Amino acid sequence: MMMREQIESKLRAAFEPVILEVADESYRHNVPAGSESHFKVVLVSDRFVGERFLNRHRMIYGTLSAELSSTVHALALHTYTIKEWEGLHDTILSSPPCRGAGSIA
Repeated sequence: MMMREQIESKLRAAFEPVILEVADESYRHNVPAGSESHFKVVLVSDRFVGERFLNRHRMIYGTLSAELSSTVHALALHTYTIKEWEGLHDTILSSPPCRGAGSIA
């Protein structure tokens, strides 16, 4: 199973999202071809109601602890409740550029 699919599967099981997008952004970084190390996650779930953004991220990190301790280097997380998502009008910010050493501009 591809890493993107593995991440999607775990997040679907843990958060029952109404919207889930997992994008492999590894190509934007200075990594070997075929690496699956940098991902952008958009997750809309009412499991986040009443949770601060920091705790939402901790929930995801806990769910993906095995992946984060092995091949996944970075996650750009965009976490929303259904009500928050509706207020955004489907607008998602772009991931920031990689600032790591040797990044591709």
